Amino acid sequence: MAINVEVTLREVRGNQNRLIKKFIKKCKKERIIEDYLKKRYYEKPSSRKRREKLRKRENARKAEMERNVKH
Repeated sequence: MAINVEVTLREVRGNQNRLIKKFIKKCKKERIIEDYLKKRYYEKPSSRKRREKLRKRENARKAEMERNVKH
């Protein structure tokens, strides 16, 4: 899956600082760096599923705590 991220000087009206910021923002939006870091090492599918399950459980617990605190 190839993702092409490009920013032209015309988009940022010739401002090179804005060009760099916009490029970084587009890279974050496309999750290029996260995907690279995730695929850097092999992770067994069972380990990945377990990690994601624990993350979802933790997020649900935090959301429940926030709901209880607000009331």
